[in-house]
Amino acid sequence: MKKVYVLPLVALTLLAGCQNKQPKFQYNVDKFYDLEILRYDVPEFDQLTLQQKQLVYCLSEAALWGRDILFDQNGRYNLRIRRTCEALYLNANANTKANDEFEKFEKYLKRIWFSNGIHHHYSEDKFLPEFTQEWFVTACAEAGVAYDPAILPVMFDPAVMPKRTTAQDGVDLVLNSAGNYYGEGVTQKEAEAWYAAHKDNSPEPLWIGLNSQLVHLTPTLSQGEGASPLGGDGREVLVERVYRVGGLYGEALEHIVYWLNEALRYAENDQQREVLRKLIAFNETGDLRLFNEYCIAWVKDLDSRVDFVNGFTETYTDPLGITGTWESMVNFKDLNATHRTQLISENAQWFEDHSTTDPKYKKEEVKGVSAKVITAAILAGDCYPATPIGINLPNANWIRKEYGSKSVTIDNLMHAYNEAAKGNGFNEEFMIDDEIRALYEQYGALCGDLHTDLHECVGHGSGKLMPCVTKDALKEHASTIEEARADLFGLYYLADPKLVELGLLPNNEAYKAGYYQQMMNGAMTQLVRIEPGKDIEEAHMRNRQLIANWVLEHAENGEVMIIERNDKHYLQIFDYEGLRRLYGELLAEIQRITSEGDYKAAKEMVERYAVKVNPELHQEILARYQQLNLAPYKGFVNPVYTAIRDKEGNISDVRIDFTEGYIEQHLRYSRDYSPLPDVN
Repeated sequence: MKKVYVLPLVALTLLAGCQNKQPKFQYNVDKFYDLEILRYDVPEFDQLTLQQKQLVYCLSEAALWGRDILFDQNGRYNLRIRRTCEALYLNANANTKANDEFEKFEKYLKRIWFSNGIHHHYSEDKFLPEFTQEWFVTACAEAGVAYDPAILPVMFDPAVMPKRTTAQDGVDLVLNSAGNYYGEGVTQKEAEAWYAAHKDNSPEPLWIGLNSQLVHLTPTLSQGEGASPLGGDGREVLVERVYRVGGLYGEALEHIVYWLNEALRYAENDQQREVLRKLIAFNETGDLRLFNEYCIAWVKDLDSRVDFVNGFTETYTDPLGITGTWESMVNFKDLNATHRTQLISENAQWFEDHSTTDPKYKKEEVKGVSAKVITAAILAGDCYPATPIGINLPNANWIRKEYGSKSVTIDNLMHAYNEAAKGNGFNEEFMIDDEIRALYEQYGALCGDLHTDLHECVGHGSGKLMPCVTKDALKEHASTIEEARADLFGLYYLADPKLVELGLLPNNEAYKAGYYQQMMNGAMTQLVRIEPGKDIEEAHMRNRQLIANWVLEHAENGEVMIIERNDKHYLQIFDYEGLRRLYGELLAEIQRITSEGDYKAAKEMVERYAVKVNPELHQEILARYQQLNLAPYKGFVNPVYTAIRDKEGNISDVRIDFTEGYIEQHLRYSRDYSPLPDVN
């Protein structure tokens, strides 16, 4: 079951600016298609000790070397396409660049960088070039750029690999997904049978398949790579190609291991050194026992100010929810803001005990929910350019139960969204009246932070599975149900007087700003991210629409409604306390589904409330949004860290620079951090 709160970067255009913070530089960098590129500040970096700066630098280098891995995981042709397009961009002659098609080509390349491949980072649909195949072939020839002809139908034919990860019911999820988690020709039935045969049912289970690609046995693969026949009747044998040094993605992992070893020299304490050693050993061997040991050591590291995630983590993109995508984030603790999350974590047992869920689904003892607010220092892999604003790890339920988890809110990224969204006209267009807008401007950012904190600190860590219920019981609907569970936990408690008592909210009215934003986004405004005629497929979007549509249908006393005014539709909440009761009812049912592994109920819930879009409302939202000239998705460029070295080669200082542009950054990354071959 996926536990990380990877909130997409879209609804955040709503967020009002944080008071008492002044922008130090221009946050807006670039805009193309439905995407906007921002910068993020790294406040207090200069206040870190030299040792902490050295550690950040080494961990950042380890992060950047994993970029190619994610491109390849997202599609087996992605590296070939990216490198061909980059070569054309760099070598095109003056006549080619003067052609109107070149501008379309540049936007296509920028979109590839943003999505780490040729499928939209959020909708997961393949985006097609606006330039023609004929122009592309001619331009490559004129620029002397050689390419694999196999990329042409992948780029230009809408019927080839149309979906990165399909969630369509009734089709083979593996064969119909373009993601590179399974070898060519591997079917869903084969993969599920393999995983079922290799499932670890021990009390401390290994996450079989987390760091491997399942492929059919070929003469180039040895039996030693994990071959296990599915039967003795002549059917093809599946083997694991393990992600490790010397194995799949080994060329990139060698560089990652090198920089993790360098980071060992600057670790803040023995516990952090243990974390690094375990991760290094795991990358070198691919041994999942070492991965468990690494996760446990990481959870126990509570004293280090600098922290990081690096490796195969989230399983959203694997159509079967097994294999982790590569991601990294280097960060350090925001000492002042962490007080907020610590208060919530210290009261985790109170929140668990007072939730609306059935007592038999509650944890008798909530273990070690370690929460903090962090400042992101570098983003990489599946955290870049689009990134989460909150993280809760590790994902293994047994580790969370026995050792606890870490929950973080990423403050400087939230601040960047807030600053970039000021004065964009969104609130004026979609919020129903001046009273709601004033309430949101006063409390919206605070409520957004608190909802994220509650979602991460107590939502994901709440509840328990019944005996014999496994993490994959809800199959393709697990991510949607889990995110809905954590969101509902946060929504229910956002209105609780306990938050005022703890000093987290100033009064018992402030929560209404959060309630309005969440309902408006789930029922209406998030539709700007969906193409006309498409269903909702991404888990977080499904989660938010599920909650909103369920509540609207069950608001029998008119607690909340979508009303029409001057030919436009708006959300209106008439009874906030009644809305909270509805959140509580849905939370109880979602927890029951999770605890009992009720796949049938999960499927019915998702298909009824989360997938289909009202076409008339959708068209209206798109038209209103288009008038504002806003990009619904946002991502970032990273700062550039430069190590200053003394005569002996030791790092004597680390300097940070924020001036690198979007195109320049990605071309540099492709030049300096691209060790994988075209075909892996």
